Amino acid sequence: MRAVVMVKPGEVAVDDRPEPEIVEPTDAVIRLAATCICGSDLWSYRGEDPVESQPMGHEYVGVVERVGDAVSTIEVGDFVVGSFVTSDNTCEICRAGYQSHCVNAGFVSRDIGTQSERARIPYADGTLVATPGRPDEDLIPSLLAASDVLGTGWFAAEAAAAGPGKTVAVVGDGAVGLMGVLAARRLGAERIIAMSRHADRQALAREYGATDIVEERGDAGVARVKELTNGLGAHSVIEAVGTQESMTQAIRSTRPGGHIGFVGLTHDVQLPGGELFFSGVHLHGGPAPVRRFLPELIDLIWRREIDPGKVFDLTLPLERAAEGYRAMDERRAVKVLLTV
Repeated sequence: MRAVVMVKPGEVAVDDRPEPEIVEPTDAVIRLAATCICGSDLWSYRGEDPVESQPMGHEYVGVVERVGDAVSTIEVGDFVVGSFVTSDNTCEICRAGYQSHCVNAGFVSRDIGTQSERARIPYADGTLVATPGRPDEDLIPSLLAASDVLGTGWFAAEAAAAGPGKTVAVVGDGAVGLMGVLAARRLGAERIIAMSRHADRQALAREYGATDIVEERGDAGVARVKELTNGLGAHSVIEAVGTQESMTQAIRSTRPGGHIGFVGLTHDVQLPGGELFFSGVHLHGGPAPVRRFLPELIDLIWRREIDPGKVFDLTLPLERAAEGYRAMDERRAVKVLLTV
């Protein structure tokens, strides 16, 4: 089969890889209908998380072709959406709603790679969720978004305690940040401040529910959020970048007693202990338990109540994946969908 491989930083290739097989009785093999490039993939592409000859991809939707003997809830022919973390969905941690920390968790990007024609998914019963039927083509981008960025944005909004009467600030205007805007609106936030310098992303943020745009960054961005909130800061802040600047900006933009939901893949972030101690804020986040939200998100998408698929602003065939990586690296695209 054809699959995307990170040859080395800055070099992506589409190569022939072995067809996936059932290894464990809990496995399923799916034929991908669509996959995509994640902002987190760019850390490897830019050499921040250097890898060599690494299969890429962790967001996926597709049709089940084979299942292991122990799989009972997923059938051949089902159209499925899967999380970027595999989980059994039965352990004590999973039952508490933190499937991304399952005792049997595995990261799809490290162990499998789904920028490919087919993929083996471990713990299929716990990782995959079937849609009510075969989706119309126009629903596939939105279902694909549910595999990671929508679920991650949703988790960030919940971790930040977004809800009625709340002001939510979103640090980061990539796909996850935009999905955080969408989630905050669905959760009933009264005011949503999107922090963005890019006109196209600002427009999509407003479409998803942002009421205010802040273009400033760092201390200037914090000052602007404070200005918009009577000097207090936001009740809820979503941190969707993962840098020292974005985390510091998030902490300083949150009012005492407020909540931060941080989901940006962190790189060299050090929490300022003294400042955090005196801030009085709640801090919660990490890899999103997307599996917790998949049934609800699929239902919302199926009933066309939300349209997260608009976050994909460039579609390319799998064979042109290298072009997609360049477009995202150069910020010419928010998120690239790869057709298979």
